[in-house]
Amino acid sequence: MNKFTISAVAAAVCLVFSVNAMALNMSKDEYKAAGKKISAQYKADKANCDTLAGNAKDICKDEAKGKNQVAEAELEAQYKPSNKATYEVSMVKAKAAYAVAKEKCDDKDGNDEDVCVKEAKAALVRGKADAKAQLKTAEANATAREETADARVKANENGSEARRDATVAKRDADYKVQIEKCDKFAGDTKDQCVARAKTQFGK
Repeated sequence: MNKFTISAVAAAVCLVFSVNAMALNMSKDEYKAAGKKISAQYKADKANCDTLAGNAKDICKDEAKGKNQVAEAELEAQYKPSNKATYEVSMVKAKAAYAVAKEKCDDKDGNDEDVCVKEAKAALVRGKADAKAQLKTAEANATAREETADARVKANENGSEARRDATVAKRDADYKVQIEKCDKFAGDTKDQCVARAKTQFGK
């Protein structure tokens, strides 16, 4: 497999799914300016290809196109970071590397060309598979964090409920003690004692 394919696919495979790492707090003006810069670079890269001929020119065009697509995908991921956006960057890189690798296979003949194409396709499949696996992992981690947060909230709710129940139980116990103390009295004195107890404990 050619070096371009290996390096490009490796870059796609090794891309870390970290939204925070890509989040640059890019403003809309910065986003537009970056987009114009990418577009200008693409035009310049295509113009450079005009000095070539044959398959070399085709390869150059595919490289320029792939470079532009990757830059655009990375810009989108920086402007609106998400696990999905980062996944798209990996997919675009894998596809761009495949397009160039496949074009380079045209310089070969017979079985060498067939092998070259198979290698390019295999690299594409690996790149896509790794990108999908990384996306699933990132989503699973996010879900786990959410579930952990929910678990903490649930635990806090359960703890508060338990503390409330304990408070009620203790208050009821204290009330019963106070009522029991009133039994040593009789008549109005006992009634007043019970009334005070009920007021004190909200009965």
